[in-house]
Amino acid sequence: RIFYVVNSHTHNGKITARQIRRSDLLSSFQTVDEEEDINKVTQYFSYEHFYVLYCRFWELDSDRDYRITREDLLKYAEHSLSHTIVDRIFDAAPRPFTNDSSPPPTAAETPENDESTNNHRDYLSYEDFIFFMLSEEDKANEISVRYWFTCIDVDGDNKLNNMEMRSFYAVQLDRMQCLGHEIVPFEDMLCQMIDMIKPAHQDYLIVSDFLQLECAQVSGALFDALFNLNKYMQFEQRDPFMERQKREDEFDSDWDRFACIDYTRLAMEEEAREEEAMEIDWVTVEEDDDDDDMGDEFSSLGLGGASEAPF
Repeated sequence: RIFYVVNSHTHNGKITARQIRRSDLLSSFQTVDEEEDINKVTQYFSYEHFYVLYCRFWELDSDRDYRITREDLLKYAEHSLSHTIVDRIFDAAPRPFTNDSSPPPTAAETPENDESTNNHRDYLSYEDFIFFMLSEEDKANEISVRYWFTCIDVDGDNKLNNMEMRSFYAVQLDRMQCLGHEIVPFEDMLCQMIDMIKPAHQDYLIVSDFLQLECAQVSGALFDALFNLNKYMQFEQRDPFMERQKREDEFDSDWDRFACIDYTRLAMEEEAREEEAMEIDWVTVEEDDDDDDMGDEFSSLGLGGASEAPF
């Protein structure tokens, strides 16, 4: 998480002294040194945030090899991501901790059968997954915007044009139809997003369009529309009253809000598992007691008996 924020503009896996001075890392060190409850320091050191990240990774990593494959990532958040964006995450998203720190080649630059440049992109490591998840659950910051912009910008010209956005949205249209959602035509979606973002050019969008202060909280909706159907449907059906409550709550970011909610979910699931395990233990104890009583009765009759059930 420190590399995600402090090393944000280069994402080359190396933090410079200048980046440290320009960041809030040193002040966070001071805060965590003084604060007794580490979970209150949400910027980098919250155990609850770590727990959410690790549990999400563990849930997807079914074979326990500490690697997330494309098939694994498709299961994220109840299959909310399209297969198109999952492919782009593996092919183009920033990978700060790989040996190759150069930007990924575009589709036109990569030979069809060249596997040498993509061996490290066959899976996501835990560090790669952290970069993905932080970007996915909070699209209202510059780091996340640049992450997803890189994924959508297929031709690498630093512009999102209608053709690129239409190709991603076509998959969403198919999913809407298959799941029985009301179909939102591409033109209607794009018109709505353009009205919210107000880009400098009508024919394409650039990174700075998403970073305008007045639209920082809604610009991520375009990314959701292009590849996260669940979040896009939530955006379309949003309650104005709930949106106002969200703006007025205690959380500093969408990530803090998500992490709090998800940690509560995980804690409740863990508590339920512990209660179930205790019930099973009590049932086992009671069965053992019953077996002992029966054994004593059989012994008194000279019949003998076993103290454990055959199963």
